[in-house]
Amino acid sequence: MPTYEYKCDHCEYKFEEFQSITADPIKKCPECGKNKVRRLLGIGSAVIFKGSGFYETDYRSESYKKSAKADTDSVSTTKKDATATEKKPGDNAKKEPVKNKSKNDASPSL
Repeated sequence: MPTYEYKCDHCEYKFEEFQSITADPIKKCPECGKNKVRRLLGIGSAVIFKGSGFYETDYRSESYKKSAKADTDSVSTTKKDATATEKKPGDNAKKEPVKNKSKNDASPSL
């Protein structure tokens, strides 16, 4: 929830209010009681994310993190096993002799 800045046009009183984005702006001045308050545009009128960064895994439960780690470990083990048993192409392939036709073997065209 962002912090909004307000100013009363009647008594010039400035104040900040911590409100939901969907909340209606305040209209009544807490100082003088008049309905002359307006919301100011400022740096506090937006959501500010502090910190080095936010990632989708920042708020995951511990059980989710453990199962995700187990999945990653099993995938890497499977890849290592597959690489060890993998055969190179042509290892067991039968090689057939290539027949070359010479020009003399060709049938004459009519």
